[in-house]
Amino acid sequence: MRESLALAEHIARTRYEDIPGSAVDVTKKSLLDGLGVTLAAGTMGEGCQQCVSLAIEGGGKKESTIIGFGIKVPACMAAFANGSMAHALDFEDTHDRARVHPNAAVIPAAFAVAESIGNVSGKEFITALALGSDIVCRLSLARSQEEDYLKSGWYMPPILGAFGATTAACKLLNLGPEQILDAFSLTLCQATCSAELINSPNSIIRAIRDAFSAKAGVLSALLAQEGITGFAQPFEGKAGLFTMYSRGNYDPHTLTNGLGKVFEGANISFKPWPSCRGTHPYIEAALQIVDKYDIKPGDIEEVKLALGRRSEDRMLSEPIERKRRPVTAIDAKFSIPFVVATALVHKRVTLNHFTPQGLKDPKVLEVARKVSYELDSGLEPGEGLVEFRTKSGLVRSKTPAFTYGHPNNPVSTEALVSKFIDCAGHSVEQIPEDNLNKLIELILHLEDIKSIEKEVLVTLGRRVKG
Repeated sequence: MRESLALAEHIARTRYEDIPGSAVDVTKKSLLDGLGVTLAAGTMGEGCQQCVSLAIEGGGKKESTIIGFGIKVPACMAAFANGSMAHALDFEDTHDRARVHPNAAVIPAAFAVAESIGNVSGKEFITALALGSDIVCRLSLARSQEEDYLKSGWYMPPILGAFGATTAACKLLNLGPEQILDAFSLTLCQATCSAELINSPNSIIRAIRDAFSAKAGVLSALLAQEGITGFAQPFEGKAGLFTMYSRGNYDPHTLTNGLGKVFEGANISFKPWPSCRGTHPYIEAALQIVDKYDIKPGDIEEVKLALGRRSEDRMLSEPIERKRRPVTAIDAKFSIPFVVATALVHKRVTLNHFTPQGLKDPKVLEVARKVSYELDSGLEPGEGLVEFRTKSGLVRSKTPAFTYGHPNNPVSTEALVSKFIDCAGHSVEQIPEDNLNKLIELILHLEDIKSIEKEVLVTLGRRVKG
């Protein structure tokens, strides 16, 4: 079976009415969540200002808005600038089983294209987002889970995210199946990300990585619209995506099963804490202990982490000395020792704990210095333990089966709205409270609006400069 063609035909024919209500609901929440995180990253995201400046200084056709800055640039560069902010805080949604951020590149690409063509309805926008998110998750779930992608040198989330961005852009441009195949082919020639970023604590490429994915998605769709032909089998071909990155090991059934009925975006998790999702089980376990026993930082003599058989947990804990004293915010967000210490000291983990001042917090660093880890072969993949030795004894907590934010342990709509308001408070340009409240209502009832540009972006407070 030609899986690439099956996906392309599915994308081309799907309409809003085909999307299950659960997927529509989560898609709207993902948009609200992603927009808030992007607004906050405009002031708090490492590397974002440089990406935004580059997009602005390049000039060109004023097509699409850089979110939070009120400046229009060509659609590809708006996707690039907004994509740089989408993941910079590591606070956007995620799919726990697929281990990707399905909307980090999709939302920036969709906003850029929707504004450039104008008069895109809420239903059309939801459809593009739902399809893009679903494709990212399907590609990830279909790839071999036995493959050690980090060892092979690949960092997969932004690679796969680029195809979601392409999907959303193609859908908004109303491209046909053959053109969508062309666009996927063009994305295949652009989408890559080196796992070397996990070995480089001073690098902030990990923060802005989705800038490249979002831009690639928009550029590929526009080129396909112009008639640039690609490959018949960009995914399953002899040198397609799965051969390049998974040595041909993938499950075709997982890739196409339930197309049109199952939208994996409905199964995403929302983040209650602004750090790598892999750190969240340990944050939750630590918070449960301090809440139950009212442990003070000064009482802690030792913190031991027991890690299961998942390579990601090791990546988030090694090398231990560096993880105890991360030098950049994005490195801290990928450190179990640092975030556990933060949770123990402050009884919460917030954006402010990853500022330059937060990274130097002496109380947090003192507790982080006491954190060690060991591999426990008795634990299942994804399982872990947090153990505290205090002056009064030993306390242990197992990580939860479903971490807070998972569909089986969900964050409420009210909590997501509060998160959005908090994030929007860090925006480059202050958004009036009335606008924020109206924006929340528009997004949560997105299917009713007639124009993303004229309603959502105007309410956001867009002011075009120059």
